[in-house]
Amino acid sequence: MQRIINTSPTGDLNFLVTEYGKPFSAAGFGNWFRERCDAAGLMDCSAHGLRKAAATSLAEAGASAHQLMAWFGWRSLKEAERYTRAASQKKLAASVVPLFAGTKNGT
Repeated sequence: MQRIINTSPTGDLNFLVTEYGKPFSAAGFGNWFRERCDAAGLMDCSAHGLRKAAATSLAEAGASAHQLMAWFGWRSLKEAERYTRAASQKKLAASVVPLFAGTKNGT
């Protein structure tokens, strides 16, 4: 992958650039990605969907809100906390199952 990055045309501090060598705008990248997904027959895929799936996966793996902010470039805690709260709720709900079943250790 590093070899491909090194030999690919990129903009200043950007890995992905438009056909004109300029950084994508957020909307521009989303549209470009949507076109590529459609061309590949992946009608239900989008850049936003992949980003959401990655944030969910990282939060469920234990990433903190601040780690998510750093990784995804979010400037406020609000978006990151959406994912960490959901992951925490999922873990807490799973921990209740043994209690609901009337056991102490889930066996």
